[in-house]
Amino acid sequence: MLTVKTELLQALAACLESLSPGAGSKAAFESPKVAAHGDLATTAAMQLAKPLKQNPRQLAENLRTAMLAQPAFAAWVDAVEIAGPGFINIRLKPSAKQQIVREVLGQRERFGVQPDKGQRMLVEFVSANPTGPLHVGHGRQAALGDAICNLFQTQGWDVYREFYYNDAGVQISTLANSTQLRAKGFKPGDAEWPEAAYNGDYIADIAGDYLAKKTVHSDDREFTASGDVDALDDIRLFAVAYLRHEQDLDLKAFSVKFDNYYLESSLYTSGRVDAAVQKLRDAGKTYEQDGALWLKSTDYGDDKDRVMRKGDGSYTYFVPDVAYHISKWERGFTKVVNIQGTDHHGTIARVRAGLQAADVGIPQGYPDYVLHTMVRVVKGGEEVKISKRAGSYVTLRDLIEWTSKDAVRFFLLSRKPDTEYTFDVDLAVAKNNDNPVYYVQYAHARICSVLATWGGDVATLQGVDLSALQSPQAQALMLLLAKYPDMLTAAAVDFAPHDVTFYLRELAASYHSYYDAERILVDDEAVKLARLALVAATAQVLHNGLAVLGVSAPQKM
Repeated sequence: MLTVKTELLQALAACLESLSPGAGSKAAFESPKVAAHGDLATTAAMQLAKPLKQNPRQLAENLRTAMLAQPAFAAWVDAVEIAGPGFINIRLKPSAKQQIVREVLGQRERFGVQPDKGQRMLVEFVSANPTGPLHVGHGRQAALGDAICNLFQTQGWDVYREFYYNDAGVQISTLANSTQLRAKGFKPGDAEWPEAAYNGDYIADIAGDYLAKKTVHSDDREFTASGDVDALDDIRLFAVAYLRHEQDLDLKAFSVKFDNYYLESSLYTSGRVDAAVQKLRDAGKTYEQDGALWLKSTDYGDDKDRVMRKGDGSYTYFVPDVAYHISKWERGFTKVVNIQGTDHHGTIARVRAGLQAADVGIPQGYPDYVLHTMVRVVKGGEEVKISKRAGSYVTLRDLIEWTSKDAVRFFLLSRKPDTEYTFDVDLAVAKNNDNPVYYVQYAHARICSVLATWGGDVATLQGVDLSALQSPQAQALMLLLAKYPDMLTAAAVDFAPHDVTFYLRELAASYHSYYDAERILVDDEAVKLARLALVAATAQVLHNGLAVLGVSAPQKM
């Protein structure tokens, strides 16, 4: 049907061009707001009426006549109807809708995937400091980041996943001090235990392994403990490596992989921070006042100028961010997306201002940001706030162990990132239609069961006669399959993987309705094969959509 739609769009463009030179480039179809009105719609007549100084209804009549004269419309369209002041609704022949089944079965995993754009894109996400286990907020960020990467890969982008973390600063010092105290035998509640120290059991675990002189490995480092409780720097390096390893395990359990880990400290040791500040000075976008160095960020839409270097000589936290994003640009990433918590909202204007002021060719609006809210966890009807292991929050691994990787991913992606979300553990493990991930996965497994009972080769279904697919339920299912590629494109543009979850739930519902309406394994061989082709195509699209979310498509449940 995608081929059909392309042919009809080209025919519509030719008709518009004949009415008004240049108008063909604006040819577009919409989905009618009411399904009963047709399969496709166009508002072209109303858009052209004013510049052509014609009555929109009459112009629609003229356009309708021209459309019906086109071979593509004769081949694929049952009726072209005019409604209201000039809406044009198009009803497709069943044969037009049936083409989508062949397209899905022919393209399989590639259905919905666009050609290579030849452009590089970097998505920075999770970016948790190595001071503790990943919490459920990091989980939401991991699910969002990975799904957005997958979405853009379907659109032809060369996507690079990066994890940025602060391996210095106050939080790392607190981690080292907390671990040292544990190694010396102190614990939370003791008079010697500072209020700011980290209290989770994981600190005791780190201290125990440090005293045992263990070696820890992570994706980007390795360190062997000396066991010396007075060697604070050794304790710091061991604790960071230990927690990097722990985070690697969390991410592995969540099936998230990164192409690179970028250290904030490297921005200083490589001279990138100093170089970025010098660029801003050379561009005349800084000034000295009250012993501090300021950026003229109001020149770029910020609500006030921002301090870059404080009186004590240290840089404020947005300065390394500017240096980091200049690095991204210089590495060839024309598009950059940062997945962060809503508490980072205030940094957007100043980082973008710094990038513009640096005058290195970075376009306005670079980078893009996707901000997400935190997640409440409910279990047994009550909110869960504390993990024994972490001390003060529910960890991502807790959530996966209570439910499953698939449930956590699907649930955390099922709402817009900036909306509050409550994760219901009991719902996530329920095996009923109220559980959205179960509902979608069950539709896929149900189709696989039908195909297994049939026992034939799915590849042979691509060439079968589909003319038997005439029922309203079959027609509705095919129309929904045809919407998958456009849905992916729109979801990528809007950074909206939740649109994929909505689509999959709708597709599963459409399949369940079809299954309830028509037996598939009937005695009539032609009818059986046509219905098998339709459900096989549906299983393929369910599989493809779940893969974008990083969720499995089980064959049995």
